[in-house]
Amino acid sequence: MSRSNKDTSIPRRPFLWLAFALLFTLPPMFGSLASWVPSLFLVALAMKFWMEPRGYRLRVASLKLILAAVALLGIFTTYGSLNGVEPGISLLVVLMSLKILEAHTAREFQVMVLIGWVLCLCGFILSQDFTIAFCLLIGFALMLVALVQFHRGSAPDALWAPLGTTCKLLVQAAPIVVLLFILFPRINTSFRFELRSIRSATPGLSGRLSPGSIATLVNSSDIAFRAAIPDSKMRLPGSIYWRGLVMWDCDGMEWRAADAPFPISRSTRQIRRGNTIRQRIMLAPHGARWMFALDRPVEAPPGAILARGDYISSVQTIRKPRRYEVVSSAEAAKNELGPIERREALHLPISISPAVRALAQSWTAQNPNPRAIISNALQFFRTQGFRYSLSPGEYSKHDLEEFLFRRRVGFCEHYAASFATLMRLAGIPARVVVGYLGGEYNDLGHFFLVRQSDAHAWCEVWLPDTGWVRVDPTSAVAPERASLDLNSFFERRTAFGDLGSRPSAFVTKLAQSVLVTKIRLALETLSYEWDTRLLAFDSDVQEVFLGSIGVASQGRFVLVIEILIIAATLLVTYFGWMQLRTGSRTDRAKALYERFCQKVARLGVRRDPWEGPSDFSLRAAYLLPEESERIRKISNTYIALRYASEPAAINVDRFAKEVRTF
Repeated sequence: MSRSNKDTSIPRRPFLWLAFALLFTLPPMFGSLASWVPSLFLVALAMKFWMEPRGYRLRVASLKLILAAVALLGIFTTYGSLNGVEPGISLLVVLMSLKILEAHTAREFQVMVLIGWVLCLCGFILSQDFTIAFCLLIGFALMLVALVQFHRGSAPDALWAPLGTTCKLLVQAAPIVVLLFILFPRINTSFRFELRSIRSATPGLSGRLSPGSIATLVNSSDIAFRAAIPDSKMRLPGSIYWRGLVMWDCDGMEWRAADAPFPISRSTRQIRRGNTIRQRIMLAPHGARWMFALDRPVEAPPGAILARGDYISSVQTIRKPRRYEVVSSAEAAKNELGPIERREALHLPISISPAVRALAQSWTAQNPNPRAIISNALQFFRTQGFRYSLSPGEYSKHDLEEFLFRRRVGFCEHYAASFATLMRLAGIPARVVVGYLGGEYNDLGHFFLVRQSDAHAWCEVWLPDTGWVRVDPTSAVAPERASLDLNSFFERRTAFGDLGSRPSAFVTKLAQSVLVTKIRLALETLSYEWDTRLLAFDSDVQEVFLGSIGVASQGRFVLVIEILIIAATLLVTYFGWMQLRTGSRTDRAKALYERFCQKVARLGVRRDPWEGPSDFSLRAAYLLPEESERIRKISNTYIALRYASEPAAINVDRFAKEVRTF
């Protein structure tokens, strides 16, 4: 094929590989960018497959400028600015879409491959999840396949040979990649970064508990955190409460946490001993400061404080995934309740109705003992027709009487808020705790996966002989809720008959099948290992690892020099091995070809020193027409052995036989 013909059309097979590769860059786009941006990208790919066989393309320069201007206007209208991660990547995707429509030369094909690799990098910036990273790796590899296919041309074996060549290139590059990953100095804390707004992107708990605030999370499959128990490979017995933040400010059915958490000083804190549980938690970013641990944490991890109410609060806002270790104790500390804390734990709004006050006073008059009052309150919820529902209808913060005496339908936040208010009316200090209940235990990876759908609210009351004690009024209405294990998200959605939409029986059965469950647990385990071992490999972990293998840290400059020396040594060793491997094959082929030339010379055709194998073959075949077929065959075999990237070993033996019988 001449150069002019080659540069006026895109080879079809490489373009198919490229189009297939670009599809793997779409998952992070649909999850992060405006939906019309990746949709436009898909439409451009589809149009290209329709236009290319017909010779159509985007030719008119003025039309290109108009489309580019419309794209800029659309991006500005969508995001309100052209600055930022999402607008910048959206602009690149739109320009790539236009490039796909206008491309018609082989040179432009190579440009699209380069832009495709940039899109893979942009996709990793948008999301570092394991599944997204795996898709981007496949896309990156397929773009390399497309480039190899492009340079190979339309050979008969050009369909599968590029795949093999790409695999060899990736395997050869893997040691260098691993070396750089382990040894290269870290500029950032880790490979996890979040450049988008957390609050607008991720649903979760907030510092205010109002009717419906937790019920809205029940259908969310977003991960709140993963927690491993290093000292145990078994699921924890009993109900598992993950403590989040504590709320003191009561306004009927609405409770609020303090804007600035008050740290507990060591002098006033009584450290709990005995049965402690150590946890390693990988917390997803949520745009707030509270952190989670088993009820209740003993000490705060570095960069956090143990706030009043025995919950952990981060010093900085959690805007990217955070890994920490914390120790909790099942035994409550018997600290005295100070006058300020007691006043806050008994504060009530003036809007409480007389009927609600009379209810609490009736329990106090019946038996003033705090434990008896708590028992009567739980019995009230258990026997008066209260129902646990995901869709109890709308309540305002002043509808406490409506909830207790008329409707009697609610979710965990309704029961926690109303119970804590009733306890304060009865003279018992009370507060509300929000966090998560249960979670799915992964037997393969030995960790708990806690989703936003596991969000829960419960109460704590202060008793003179024991201190703060957990009371979960939801368990009086729905006892199975405290021991509910989220084996699958579909089970959670179908656990209540009042859900608006329910999956079919086939989908539910499929989700609960052994094979699907094992695959899901395996993917979750891979994702957990990806997060904790690769993305969390920050400068601190790197320093500990290098110390464990005897590589003392001597500064970044010295470490970079050491990396370059090791990398250069590996490259020299590799190229030397490749030269030694191919040298013996080519030397044998060259010796056989020189022997062939000597035989042809005895027939009257001598090869000139400057004459190449192809030119000599043409001249010898012309001068020796009776041997022309054998001369061409031997010459073609030698050319393949001498210049092909990876010929089969059998060709050398066949070539020797052909030369010997000539």
